[in-house]
Amino acid sequence: MNLSDEQRVLQETAADFLAAHTNARKETDADADLWSRIVELGWAAVQVPEDLDGLGLGAVELALLMEEMGRRLARTPFLANVVLAQTALLQAGTAEAQQRALAELAYGERTATLILGPGLDAELASLTVKARRDGEGWVLAGEAPQVLDDGLLTHAYVAARIEDAPGVALFELAVDAAGLTRTPLEVWDLTRPQAGWRFDEVRVHADARVDDPDRVVAGLARTRVLAALQLAAEQVGGAAQCLQLAVDYTKERVQFGKPVASFQAVKHRVAEMMVRMETARSIVRGVAARVATERLDDAALAAEVAAARVQATEAYRYCAQEAIQLHGGVGFTWEYDPQMHFKRAQWASQWFGPSRDWREALAAHLLDAA
Repeated sequence: MNLSDEQRVLQETAADFLAAHTNARKETDADADLWSRIVELGWAAVQVPEDLDGLGLGAVELALLMEEMGRRLARTPFLANVVLAQTALLQAGTAEAQQRALAELAYGERTATLILGPGLDAELASLTVKARRDGEGWVLAGEAPQVLDDGLLTHAYVAARIEDAPGVALFELAVDAAGLTRTPLEVWDLTRPQAGWRFDEVRVHADARVDDPDRVVAGLARTRVLAALQLAAEQVGGAAQCLQLAVDYTKERVQFGKPVASFQAVKHRVAEMMVRMETARSIVRGVAARVATERLDDAALAAEVAAARVQATEAYRYCAQEAIQLHGGVGFTWEYDPQMHFKRAQWASQWFGPSRDWREALAAHLLDAA
């Protein structure tokens, strides 16, 4: 896939901006300012349709932004707000809900996350929040043990099992709702804050249900797959940065009177990092291009994303661990970045399901096709 001039400008602008404003090592007080700047740049409006006041772009542009954010380990609600909440509304929400919320999500009037099952699993059996009728409204109860929540949220979109009838509903909820408790979690990856949410008889009005019942199950499943593709793009960015860190450090580090980068064994290891990263980048961008130009059915989309997801996950983990090794004894210390990428790589490898699940889904699709 060849990037257009406009796509190259978007990527270069994102790369320059995030390099100058990276907040991975800053206190969380800086997060709100970075998020407001990102909103001002229009990045949060990338996938919102033009008739809903968005930019009307697609999966490729979103993937380019995610790649650069992964490179710099940007600590923002972009994944939660844009990749998850917006996509859920686009795939499973009613026209009224889209009209009411998407522009606000795009331009900073509200910031939201999406709550599915653990690890952002969209299967009905995995949903840990239940909903029951309460007159004209609803009552939500249960716990969500891991929610993408950096403290900047104003709303959440909660997928819940309906108690009195088999099915799923998607609810819009303000984070200050009575009965809702958010507890920040201690996490290894400090660039991706999370919280545990407890729903203790949280009452919402009837209009808080924002899903289209005819497509909510398939829509949430498709949301998970599309979000996994964007997470794969973020992983590619992280792998690319690990490669750059390794190259830069081995050029500077001197052993036996020569830069370490001149040793053949080091060259081989760095070359393997590049091959894995470029392979993952190629498939992720290729799948994003297909998503942007074709209406893939659910099975074909899941198979395409499965391949991208596995390649990106393995490339990021490999490049992160190699970057640590090529940095020598300092690779895992706080003063150097490889350890931060290693933590992000481990986190990302499990969300939306581990590689073995994606491999199994891809194998099943190929066997069915055969």
